[in-house]
Amino acid sequence: MLLDTASLYFRAYFGVPESVKSPDGIPVNAVRGLLDFIARLVHDHHPDELVACMDADWRPQWRVDLIPSYKAHRVAEEAPAGSAEPDEEEIPDTLSPQVPVIEDVLDALGIARIGAAGYEADDIIGTLTARARGPVDIVTGDRDLFQLIDDDRGIRILYPVKGVGTLQITDAALLREKYGVDGSGYADLALLRGDPSDGLPGVPGIGEKTAAKLLDAYGDLAGIMAAAENPASKLTPAQRKRLLEARPYIEVAPKVVRVATDAPIPDTDHALPTEPADPEWLESLADRWGLGGSLQRLLATLHG
Repeated sequence: MLLDTASLYFRAYFGVPESVKSPDGIPVNAVRGLLDFIARLVHDHHPDELVACMDADWRPQWRVDLIPSYKAHRVAEEAPAGSAEPDEEEIPDTLSPQVPVIEDVLDALGIARIGAAGYEADDIIGTLTARARGPVDIVTGDRDLFQLIDDDRGIRILYPVKGVGTLQITDAALLREKYGVDGSGYADLALLRGDPSDGLPGVPGIGEKTAAKLLDAYGDLAGIMAAAENPASKLTPAQRKRLLEARPYIEVAPKVVRVATDAPIPDTDHALPTEPADPEWLESLADRWGLGGSLQRLLATLHG
């Protein structure tokens, strides 16, 4: 089981009231919410291995170099107080201080936590999925990762609908039903459609349904562009014009949209722990941050 950790702690932050605080009054709603999420996921799905995949770089420069608008609207206009980096993702003031606490708690528990400089959590997930020898459940609220779905390899997405108690189990059949493509075609669909939330412009005039029809007719992005260059193809003149005008975007977008499968991450032990890696540190974290029942529920689930 691979966790898109930021996706989950954002959901926890907005799903658990900020009134959930540490003994000295600091919000820990994202921390406790994430611990409850993990406990529920382990209880319901019984993974043998679990990795919390992290964003070491939420907006990698190599993606920005290709498409400068990539996630540009998410950049805070001014660096948060105490930060030396102006190009930082805008995160609620009471969430960002909780992220280091989440990292410490995961480490003290012994839950594998992996990131890589210059790569997003999506790329860590893509790389670990490529390396996997057995089935993989990816837990994420990010549709970008639908591109990894592969029934033959047992790779599916557990997409939270409400918390993690109600998950949309997304496999190839559901992907075809909802989007008209399979996993390998989803990245091309997203590229053509565009994604305002990621700053991807897409091809003007080609929405999700048209993109799915083009992929069904011509197979993949290369087939669509070959048809655009062929006056005898069945593309409409307007579609041909739009695709050819968008060629500069289409030539660079695949590297941006498709998750990396070769992020430089070490081979580490991903086994789900049954006991904390550092019980004393975990106890001090629990006392300092008032993790209470959330941590106890997770420990009981891991131990059981």
